[in-house]
Amino acid sequence: MRALAADLIARRVAVIAATGGNQPALTAKALTSTTPIVFTSGRDPVTAGLVGSLSRPEANLTGVSWFGAEMGPKHVELMHELVPGAALVALFVNPNNVEGGAYEEFARKAAQAVGMPLLVLRASTRSEIDAAFETLAQQKASAAIVASDPFYTTRAGQFVVLAARHNLPVVHANREFAAAGGLISYGNDASDAYRRAGVYVGRILRGAKPADLPIDRATKFELVINLQTAKTLKLDIFAKLLARADEVIE
Repeated sequence: MRALAADLIARRVAVIAATGGNQPALTAKALTSTTPIVFTSGRDPVTAGLVGSLSRPEANLTGVSWFGAEMGPKHVELMHELVPGAALVALFVNPNNVEGGAYEEFARKAAQAVGMPLLVLRASTRSEIDAAFETLAQQKASAAIVASDPFYTTRAGQFVVLAARHNLPVVHANREFAAAGGLISYGNDASDAYRRAGVYVGRILRGAKPADLPIDRATKFELVINLQTAKTLKLDIFAKLLARADEVIE
């Protein structure tokens, strides 16, 4: 990644769009203080060390944050509502994603508050996801939460197939999972967030300075429930939860 960023800077590109989490933006930031960088961040970008202020970045970086790492407590809350008596809940975290550690920390605290035992499973490849599900079965976890992660989104189909094979209710971060057959998802509309990043790139190409563009805090969160999957799992979705859903897939 460092070599790729260095190559872009050497080519004197007008702007770098650093997407897929904080690491690409942090890598580019370490190499240039002049080339404009627009990032997409799944965590508070101030805490992540990308910018000093949300309202006025005062550097060559700006971008969009959807605070995906901070969604851990909400996902725990949803799981507790869906399966209140779960004896053990597996939590999938990608160790290669710097936001993963923050998500895990937030989720652990929320789980402790409601007395939910967590089994943390770290997986960063297709084969590791397969192996994690085997571990989950051996430990007799009765449900799972999949952390917000760009790589996990690309493996949505794999997660859905394995969850169905193990007859497992799973809470996901992005609607792509629910659309692929996952039970439930709650998180930011990633497509909308990337569109917003593209708008910022366009503004910089037209002459705007990153320091003058406040961090765009994407606030379009959506709850998606797949009723067909719930029926397959023989899981009752409470009317109160259905009423809160932004989309119900039947």
